[in-house]
Amino acid sequence: MQWEFRLNFELENRWKKNPAKGMTGYGTYNQPEGTWSDDSSLTFCLAESLAEGYDLKEIAKKFIRWKNEAYWSARGEVFDIGLTTSKAISSQLLKKNEISELKNQKYYGNEQDNGNGSLMRIIPLLFLIKGKSIGEQFEIIWEVSALTHRHIRAAMSCLIYLKLAEELLEGKSKELAYLNMRNKIVNFWDEIEFSLIERLHFDRIIKDDVRGLRIRDLKSGGYVIEVLESSIWFFLSSETYKETILSIINIGHDTDTSAAIAGGLAGIYYGREGIPDFWLASIARMEDIFDLGIRLNAKYCN
Repeated sequence: MQWEFRLNFELENRWKKNPAKGMTGYGTYNQPEGTWSDDSSLTFCLAESLAEGYDLKEIAKKFIRWKNEAYWSARGEVFDIGLTTSKAISSQLLKKNEISELKNQKYYGNEQDNGNGSLMRIIPLLFLIKGKSIGEQFEIIWEVSALTHRHIRAAMSCLIYLKLAEELLEGKSKELAYLNMRNKIVNFWDEIEFSLIERLHFDRIIKDDVRGLRIRDLKSGGYVIEVLESSIWFFLSSETYKETILSIINIGHDTDTSAAIAGGLAGIYYGREGIPDFWLASIARMEDIFDLGIRLNAKYCN
């Protein structure tokens, strides 16, 4: 524990002394500038599957193909994968060929299934669930989350995130979107008699106003609750897409995932024009990403 504390302290001080100011390459995994990690790969796998229609089995197949064949990787290599995600794809998904078994994964969750790995890839699901009742939304969200992260807490984190994103997609201000989301989530919890013990984990986001937290209270590691808190905090507290991304990166920890999650909200709010052109120019396979967006839009937005 002393070693872990010292390492975290040194990492945090390194970020403070040398903060990220833009896109760079050859960092932790020695990848060129513009390379995306597992967060984006699994997001693109989900988006492509949804563009073909909602099919849980096809989503699972694409996740397996990514892990085994580097499908939807930036440069033909899987260089980063979370432990829970890796274990789920290697065991649960490969062995579950029946759709009923995939749908039942949510009933097998435990405390170890509360990493950030389903939240980081969930944003494309907004296209499918927008406009549905919150009960229908949650059933679909939990099914998709449970492919890798089966616990209800991980799924509820995804619902909170997508409900905020839905409010933003409807053109609401940040403040109104956040307020509406909190009210709708509380009403839904009362409706389904959501466990009071589980509700406690979300107090700082739902019961309280997350903006009341100090920056030193925020974390963005592997636990789904802490990265959800940080992502919403930095999105609400920043004025631009660039500021949102760089600010959350500079608290360190699991930076690719925290930036992906905060970036999902910022991308909806600020739009394509809000993303720096020189960032877009650097991203690998940009034409493929644009094409995927067009296909997803054609399926759900016409």
